[in-house]
Amino acid sequence: MDLGVQDHVYVVTGASRGLGLATATVLAQEGARVLMCARDEASLQAAAEGLGAGDRVMALPGDLADTSLGERLAAAAVGRWGRLDGCLVSVGGPPAGQTLALDDNAWRAGFESVFLGALRIARAMTAVFGDEGGSLAFVLSTSVKAPIDGLAVSNGLRPGLGMLAKTMADELGPRNIRVNGLMPGRIDTDRIKELDGDGAKGRKVREEWEKKIPLRRYGTPEEFGRIAAFVLSPAASFLTGAMVPVDGGMLRAL
Repeated sequence: MDLGVQDHVYVVTGASRGLGLATATVLAQEGARVLMCARDEASLQAAAEGLGAGDRVMALPGDLADTSLGERLAAAAVGRWGRLDGCLVSVGGPPAGQTLALDDNAWRAGFESVFLGALRIARAMTAVFGDEGGSLAFVLSTSVKAPIDGLAVSNGLRPGLGMLAKTMADELGPRNIRVNGLMPGRIDTDRIKELDGDGAKGRKVREEWEKKIPLRRYGTPEEFGRIAAFVLSPAASFLTGAMVPVDGGMLRAL
């Protein structure tokens, strides 16, 4: 299938590794121009060089907690390529912890990055989408629909961001701007490896999770990236307001 992204321009946050990098890779391979963003400048530059950099890939380091980042990313994309067609808003996972064990600072930091940071990026992107519209996709989690043990901050904030995406789909639809959410399950990223733990304990945790997944395995970042690129692309032109699970069938809810 031709995704229709040739020479289209996309911003991808969290793009130095994992789900963001996998999505940026697919978009670039399909002929899109990609502005990659992540906090770690060295890792980001290495990732961009891995995709060829040059005229089609650009790196701009930044933290979603920076209130000016969205405007800087939008301006950089339009300044370099003269247009902006879409954005993958990928936010790093907040610290693990039980609800009552986390203090106010942990909750504020989570809200600032996971919720408000994502909203700022979306606001800046949609402000510069052209007459043809555009596409936003938020990287959320299966915690939008079902809580995950030990991830209280994510469980509290991701469902709200999912409903915000649904609301934005209603509000921005008349401008031909599509807004969707992606709900990754157990994808084999550094974040999931960190949550699972090391050694024998980590292997046991993974085995227990795999028993809950109908496909009996973790997904790969590449599998997520292909779905994310499709959702962002003109090939998904009638898809908006959807929460798309990328979880191997793990979620038990419809």
